[in-house]
Amino acid sequence: MGDEELDDFESTLELALVHEYKAVVGTFDYAVETDRRFYLANEVSVEVRSNSTPTLLEVTLHDAWVWDMYRSARFVPSVRILTFRDVNIERLAKEELRP
Repeated sequence: MGDEELDDFESTLELALVHEYKAVVGTFDYAVETDRRFYLANEVSVEVRSNSTPTLLEVTLHDAWVWDMYRSARFVPSVRILTFRDVNIERLAKEELRP
């Protein structure tokens, strides 16, 4: 496979991932971003595992979706993240239900 074919393949995978994200984002309550991955989840908990510098965080996600174009199964029941770096957790706004 040449460089151009590989670029086309990766572009196709990424576009499919964007479409999947748009289709599923409304079913999740949280967006979680780490230095390595982006997740959608319905339950998020954070525990501080050390009181020293740098601080170790343990983030647990339940009912999650993983942004990873090379992963065949992006829906996972739980994810455990251990990190010394920043973690951004955002509660997603739900659109109002219209009659």
